[in-house]
Amino acid sequence: MGVQWSQFFPPAASLTEKTLEPQDGKVFLVTGGYSGIGLELVKMLYGCHGRVYVAGRSAQKAQQAIVAIQAAHPASRGSLEFLALELDDLHSVQEAAREFTAKESKLDVLWNNAGVSWPPPGSVSKQGTELQLATNCIIELQPPAGGLSMEEVRGDPSGDRGRNYVNSKVGNCLLSAELSQRAGPRGIVSVVQNPGSASTNLFRHNPWMKYAAYPLMHAPKKAAYTELYAGLSADITVEKNGCYVYPWGRIAREADMGKDLVTAMEDEAKGGSGRAREFWEWCEEKTRDYH
Repeated sequence: MGVQWSQFFPPAASLTEKTLEPQDGKVFLVTGGYSGIGLELVKMLYGCHGRVYVAGRSAQKAQQAIVAIQAAHPASRGSLEFLALELDDLHSVQEAAREFTAKESKLDVLWNNAGVSWPPPGSVSKQGTELQLATNCIIELQPPAGGLSMEEVRGDPSGDRGRNYVNSKVGNCLLSAELSQRAGPRGIVSVVQNPGSASTNLFRHNPWMKYAAYPLMHAPKKAAYTELYAGLSADITVEKNGCYVYPWGRIAREADMGKDLVTAMEDEAKGGSGRAREFWEWCEEKTRDYH
């Protein structure tokens, strides 16, 4: 209970735009970077002179945000650029990747910030995958028994929007853990984070939840501090690869995470269930034609 309480009412952030070092020469990509938490993160990165790609589906909203951010930070040595990206369409994801790699030779930090929650029942991606799983994965909640049910993942989209959302969030943890194992030897660090309860448009499909949780909601800027910490804190090292970050920037202990989730994140050789590898392979199968 103490761990859950501290996620709703976290201590002050240790890394903010005021303490972040200049990011000259760094290249960043933030999905959903023109609204909510992503917008606040982009402001911080650009204000500290980073080159930031704002990825999303609306060029108009992105350009409006870019103009406002540039006006608020006239002394920035950084740059802002829109990158067209629709996470519910793998063709769009493929094109966005091609456009980015044609312009840049490196990417210092990718923030998979964008997501969807509780869309109308039956919502699916352009490729027919349950929308929350497609948007949130193919790129503090209590996980299902066993960490994640692959039968549910492989089956037809459930009408239980809450269950689908939980599956997508557990899937985030599994993909991050598996990526840390696969890419860690190349010096790539992958972490998963709960940015915190923030008042954004994430629950636009389920407004009653936002109103019910209003007393626990914080300004999006505070949740952006969690993302800032996860991407740029000196605490996040190769040795911490695969860690879980709490609001507003703290590394969770394994004991603070659900046993089923920890087991699912570990490979069989380490006493886990191998569910992270299994889910990764399922995602690979879904995206094979779009690499």
